[in-house]
Amino acid sequence: MENLLRPIYQERASHPETLGVIVIEKTKPHHPLTDNFDVVLLIIVSNNEKPWLVKHYEFEDKRAAMHVVSEQQVHDWLLTGSHRRLVAWLVNGKIIFDRNEYISGLKERIRDFPAEERTRKIGVEFAKLIRRYMDGKELFASKQYMDAYNFILHALHHLARLSVIEHGFHPEITVWNQVKHIEPEIFKLYTELLTGEDPLDKRLELLLLANDFSLSSKSFNATLHIRKVMNEREGVWTYQELLEDDQLKEYGIDLGALLEYMVEKELVEVLLSETKGEGIYSRQYRAKS
Repeated sequence: MENLLRPIYQERASHPETLGVIVIEKTKPHHPLTDNFDVVLLIIVSNNEKPWLVKHYEFEDKRAAMHVVSEQQVHDWLLTGSHRRLVAWLVNGKIIFDRNEYISGLKERIRDFPAEERTRKIGVEFAKLIRRYMDGKELFASKQYMDAYNFILHALHHLARLSVIEHGFHPEITVWNQVKHIEPEIFKLYTELLTGEDPLDKRLELLLLANDFSLSSKSFNATLHIRKVMNEREGVWTYQELLEDDQLKEYGIDLGALLEYMVEKELVEVLLSETKGEGIYSRQYRAKS
């Protein structure tokens, strides 16, 4: 199959901005790793004009997908985990072109998972966890149990990913298989929510209590990244300044929920300044040491 695709990837490899090409082949009848395509071509380029270009091909009753992805987009996906297949593609794919060993270096970076990168990814994942947990808790309080179930299930998934990252690994598509061996307590919570015999409201109540404990125990280490950024300059931050900071942009819409949680846990203090409106104050934030 690689021979059939050679004209496609060779033309791409001749471009000076192409950093590497990886092939991922389908190995079983139903293979989510390739979205059930027979083969996936991952081409990483330095050009950032179009962060992600996808083309589909068909040949000899076979189907192929080509993903041309910018170096910056790959970096963003690795940090946020928003493209769940990327790590598996990079780890398991076959390198067929590697300019200046760029792909080899990327694989080594995934394997080593540098501490600074891990701390940042923990912060982003923790913010997602906080948002889903808070939404689920509010829905549970209003007795919207089915909707609460959905959010608590997503919160558990982020808790699982957080645990995997804390242990120095990148979360894979089969994250629960990883967690089963790394932190069986979290895996037990997951199975209890899915298969427990208690009424749904009782199962959710148990999960909320367990999540409360997990969040509290992880909050200090999980917020190291954002507190470090906040402490890099003297003075206070407005929310808008935090939202626009280059080092915090990956937190996105989850930043607000995370910040309020940090205030509640006394990891961040709120400072008020007067506005032109009588009795109305502007909130600013400062991380506690």
